[in-house]
Amino acid sequence: MSGLILSIDQGTSGTKAILFDRAGRPKAKGSVALASIFPQPGYVEQDPEAIYRNVIDAVRACFKAYGETPDIVACGISNQRETFVLWDREGKPLNNAVVWQCKRSTGICEALKGTSLEADIRARTGLIIDPYFSGSKVIWLNRNEPAIAEAIRKGDAFFGTIDSWLTYRLTGGKSHVCDITNACRTLFFNLHTLEWDRGLLEQMGLSGLNLPALVRSAARVGETDLDGLIEAPVPITGMIGDSHAAAFGEGCLVPGSAKVTMGTGSSILMNVGSKPAPAENGMVSTICWATGDRVDYALEGIIVSCGATIQWLRDQIGLFSDSSETEAMAMQVKDNGGVYVVPAFSGLGAPYWRMDAKAMISGLTFGSNRNHIVRAALESVIFQIKDVVDAMSEACGVPLAKINADGGMVKNRLVLQSLSDLLGCPVETTDFEDISALGAAYMAGLGVGLYADLDDLPDHGETTTLTKPAAANDPLLAAHKNWKDLILSTYC
Repeated sequence: MSGLILSIDQGTSGTKAILFDRAGRPKAKGSVALASIFPQPGYVEQDPEAIYRNVIDAVRACFKAYGETPDIVACGISNQRETFVLWDREGKPLNNAVVWQCKRSTGICEALKGTSLEADIRARTGLIIDPYFSGSKVIWLNRNEPAIAEAIRKGDAFFGTIDSWLTYRLTGGKSHVCDITNACRTLFFNLHTLEWDRGLLEQMGLSGLNLPALVRSAARVGETDLDGLIEAPVPITGMIGDSHAAAFGEGCLVPGSAKVTMGTGSSILMNVGSKPAPAENGMVSTICWATGDRVDYALEGIIVSCGATIQWLRDQIGLFSDSSETEAMAMQVKDNGGVYVVPAFSGLGAPYWRMDAKAMISGLTFGSNRNHIVRAALESVIFQIKDVVDAMSEACGVPLAKINADGGMVKNRLVLQSLSDLLGCPVETTDFEDISALGAAYMAGLGVGLYADLDDLPDHGETTTLTKPAAANDPLLAAHKNWKDLILSTYC
């Protein structure tokens, strides 16, 4: 089979549409920004129709960049995971899409903590009660929007994460489906049975909600002519949440492989194999990816502040004018000089999960200078990753084999080398930026038969860089211990 795969990567800030050949090489790309709506403080929404138009515009731009109508054999979709839409039987949205960043259900989450429903959600879904996940915000809409509540009661409300909404629109309303990597982020999905949990829906007062049919990440779910951009419809054969797509695209295919995104914050996703692992220490148990009859599970840990710490030192303290300066500054000193940064600017995430914590800089003396502070800030990033990885390995009994790193901070070689030294395993990075789109393309290729199996996926070794642990770094290990002791004595 020959031809191109169209990968649609629909994110919070915009959509990328990329054409890949069978070797996983991008042939053309289109990108269009997407606006969010902020009705009041803490509320974040997007227009469902604008999301769909955003996708079509990105595809159109991609085709224009390609220069001719492409020969597409399959379409794959990756998407912002917890954002959702409710619509009626005619396909008309009942509300704006409620974005994963929205905090409107904070009060509901606080009221549920300590209840039997919280315990059931934790045990059945692997998730924690938090506004981050879709379910609590559907509860909020049911309690606060009478028209939506009536539609749910009558069985006239249809729920979908963004992969569901796009597939519904792209197929002209013929497909109401949801990939299980997205379903497992809703609070409605039973991680053990791989089905919607009707018992949880009843406890939430949402038993009348119409949920999409569940599919694996690589599966044929319908056909689309991309709103008339092509004459002959092409199959949609891949759907997967964006973080899971990145893990798949980066090759997290075996237990012990993991990916870490080092951006403003950090998400760590570790493949734990064929069975779900206990969700402990502020981490969540989730599905990593699913193809055919194979489902790989993962643990996920969220770190609140990584690159945001460096931005704060730049913008608020003025220690440097550009983040690219930090590597050279940190190298000016042999170690952190006893200075430690705890970046709890918005609380501490996994594995401590102390959202009431405040940031601090500890150990300053008259001998301390800005280079010590910068080095301590960079070390706070790798120390947090180390703590999450240790907690994951302890929870699942699977040691870390290697970790794939992406995000803006991978340009800092000191950070990569220190991370490899501290974890005691290789850190792999890639020159290719659109890794979620690549993961969705691979899923679509598997779903249409372009690839026979996982072993048939392209090898992008020529675009990757492997950072291996150097000789034993006892000072770094000692610094991590001191940093962890500081957190435990101050916050825990």
